[in-house]
Amino acid sequence: MQNQIPGVNEDAEEILSQIECFALDMDGTIYLGEKWIDGAQAFLERIEASGRSYVFVTNNSSKNAAVYVEKLKRMGLSVGENKIVTSGQATIHYLKRHFPDRKVFLLGNELLREEFRQAGIALEEDNPDVVVTAFDTSLDYRKMCRVCDFVRAGLPYLATHPDYNCPTEDGFIPDAGAIHAFINASAFRYPDRVIGKPNGDIIEYLTTRVNAERSRIAMVGDRLYTDIAAGRNHGLKSVLVLSGEASLEDVRRSEIKPHLIFSSVREMISFLK
Repeated sequence: MQNQIPGVNEDAEEILSQIECFALDMDGTIYLGEKWIDGAQAFLERIEASGRSYVFVTNNSSKNAAVYVEKLKRMGLSVGENKIVTSGQATIHYLKRHFPDRKVFLLGNELLREEFRQAGIALEEDNPDVVVTAFDTSLDYRKMCRVCDFVRAGLPYLATHPDYNCPTEDGFIPDAGAIHAFINASAFRYPDRVIGKPNGDIIEYLTTRVNAERSRIAMVGDRLYTDIAAGRNHGLKSVLVLSGEASLEDVRRSEIKPHLIFSSVREMISFLK
């Protein structure tokens, strides 16, 4: 049942034996900064050796897939962009389905803007049809005034993800959710739709990228309100690791309970037969 807390480093119902694809959060789950979490590389190797697959799933839309590929390469893991699923990619997928051929005002970094352009999304600064806000670390006051004008005018308003803060090696920095709060304070609107975890649109996009039914995908992450909620609410199995943000006390207080809890991904290895 969803209100029960599973034992740590246990899998009494043999849930992991049924998993075909692992959807892995990154920071706090696989690495911290540019340092591997102990056992993470062996975990990834065991997934593939057991005939399963994995993809990395991140809400961070300040970077594109190529940046993550390069980061992982620096850390000693060679993967292609096919292994990276971002909220930016999921937003592109949503726009193509629901706002085809519409002009988009994108509040985002140049890396994301280039990803949108390469995907065929028409970016427009003056007369857009749709507003999309992302995690824009190049934000300035001119941009904020511009986006508030368009949101205030009533244009459809999408956001890549809801996170209020982004963890860094030096603490936290304001993320997309903080930008939404700024816009709401001026334009009196929050996004009409938020694409990233824990919402269903990024999961729908994920299922177009992996060859597995939802019940055989495990969402693995360190945040209850994004990773675990995404799995629980949209038909995936959810696995909490205690190597990042959430603690057991957080689990006890939360309405959302994971299917499984592990100290880290290292403790999952022995369950992947």
